[in-house]
Amino acid sequence: MSQEVTEFEATAADSGGRATERYFENHATSLDTPKERVSQLATEVLTAVHDVIRRHRVTYDEYQAVKGWLIQVGADGEWPLFMDVWVEHVVEEVATDHREGSKGSIEGPYYVPGAPQLPAQCTLPMRADEPGTPLLFAGQVTDVAGQALAGATIELWHADDYGFYSQYAPGLPEWNLRGTIITDEEGFFAINTIQPAPYQIPTDGSCGKLIEAAGWHAWRPAHLHLKVSAPGYELLTAQLYFQGDAHLDDDIATAVKPELVLAPRPKADGTGNEVTYNFALDPARA
Repeated sequence: MSQEVTEFEATAADSGGRATERYFENHATSLDTPKERVSQLATEVLTAVHDVIRRHRVTYDEYQAVKGWLIQVGADGEWPLFMDVWVEHVVEEVATDHREGSKGSIEGPYYVPGAPQLPAQCTLPMRADEPGTPLLFAGQVTDVAGQALAGATIELWHADDYGFYSQYAPGLPEWNLRGTIITDEEGFFAINTIQPAPYQIPTDGSCGKLIEAAGWHAWRPAHLHLKVSAPGYELLTAQLYFQGDAHLDDDIATAVKPELVLAPRPKADGTGNEVTYNFALDPARA
């Protein structure tokens, strides 16, 4: 009898392949961008690369090593991981610098649309013996003036206590620790889940080879992923972190902001932790 595959057999190639497939399912592969802007951006990126080569006198051996590594990133399906870890935080910063409401953060490569819809007071889908510390995550969704947004949507997903995401690691139920929550008539929500753990991004693929060669670490602080939305308001994509995490100051993805750090407290009944966090959405731009 063959042994059942578990999340601990997750590989960078499998995770990367799923992330690449998901990207093409959820994103357009081309934009109607004016040729002048394409030329401007492409020229400036290439000029910056040329400048690095000249300033640091990059050798042919180094050039061939980089070329081979770039080819392997694609073969491993790790372009979503590479872009989301080392580039997305700057795109997010530029895209949201006008906002007055809640701060956002990167989406990352592990978002899956269509998670089961749940009421304002709910428990995320999880295994009967889900490991980890229970967490009650509650709060309210309002506009920037503090007006409650009834029926707002909160998409919530996060890694389990071992740092693995459903649909990206084998052996996990399809929607484990993923849900789409609808706030009540006063914009409130109260979600029971498990407090996630810090984890390393996959290190057995091309991104891991870069990390090893550069002498970096691969750790991300524990975090909750969210997309918060309501008709007539800008979509807020965020990650919420946990006070005291060892990697708040050196997140490999450079995505932590002080406004996004939670301070959980023990529940009075001793059954885990609880935390409150409110979201203020900016009005949609014309």
